[in-house]
Amino acid sequence: LEVDVWTPPFNETMQRQSQQYTPLKKAQKPWNIRVFIPHLKDAYWLGVNFGLIDEARRLGIRLSIQEAGGYGQLAVQRQQIEAALSEKPDGLIIGAISVEGLNDLVARAADEGIPVIDLINGLSAKQIAARSAVSFRDMGSQVGRYLQKLQAAQQRPMKVAWFPGPKNAGWVQAGDAGFKEAIQDSAIEIVDTRYGDTGSAAQGKLIDDVLDRHADTLDVIVGTAVTAEAAVNILRTRGLSGKIKIVAYYYGPGVHRGISRGQILAAPSDRPVLQARIATDVIVRILEGQDYFRHVAPKVVVVDRSNIRSWDATSTLAPRGFTPIFSVNEQQ
Repeated sequence: LEVDVWTPPFNETMQRQSQQYTPLKKAQKPWNIRVFIPHLKDAYWLGVNFGLIDEARRLGIRLSIQEAGGYGQLAVQRQQIEAALSEKPDGLIIGAISVEGLNDLVARAADEGIPVIDLINGLSAKQIAARSAVSFRDMGSQVGRYLQKLQAAQQRPMKVAWFPGPKNAGWVQAGDAGFKEAIQDSAIEIVDTRYGDTGSAAQGKLIDDVLDRHADTLDVIVGTAVTAEAAVNILRTRGLSGKIKIVAYYYGPGVHRGISRGQILAAPSDRPVLQARIATDVIVRILEGQDYFRHVAPKVVVVDRSNIRSWDATSTLAPRGFTPIFSVNEQQ
């Protein structure tokens, strides 16, 4: 797999090099790994769930997953991690609810010799052992550049509503910054920005509120995968499908269907199944004293109707019919 490796690790300017990633064939022992993710409300994290479980089975390790119930549940995620630390696992993989809200627990884990992998969302703790995460700044930027091309083709100013996700999440802050940087000094205007949890009900309410104010002038709804999926139905119900376009800034099965059907224009994929696989492989490498990349991620792919048939969706989407699995207990 061709990946981006941040050089130096964790740099904020996205200095990266292309490298080849070759996963381990098998773990040397059935390490006990604990994983924490924000929720399973949307299919993005279902893809992460699949990648973690499938890679753990392939490597032959023990792995268990806990979800906190949403981005408003920092206290729950903290309790989950604290309980896990008391059981002395071999390692932790954390998809963080808050970029700073878990730093003391990461420091505690490091003090106890338990490596922590920062998965996807971003942790600012200096004690993380490694990070498997695409920069959501890049994701937001890719969407902004896509819209610039669209705006240039239509040859008139563009008005967009922007739905970045839950305000305090690290990935949202990064995506927001990347999107706004990309459309700076362009003829694209953000007429409304709405932050909120990535549940469909929460995003649907935000969309309705924005359309009540701006439906007559709005050109594009841009936001999370859940936003895009909800917008398809809301625009259809309001008779606005032909007038207002939809773009997501990350991917999911609903976005995949929407692009295939011409209901959603495009979305970049950060390939979360692969990010989860890489995080699992990296923590085993650390525990076994093998070489590893400290900050690594798959390359972002922008998907629209021109490449949706040729693109490898298994890097991003769980298999059809997959339901959440919370633990795997492999014996060597």
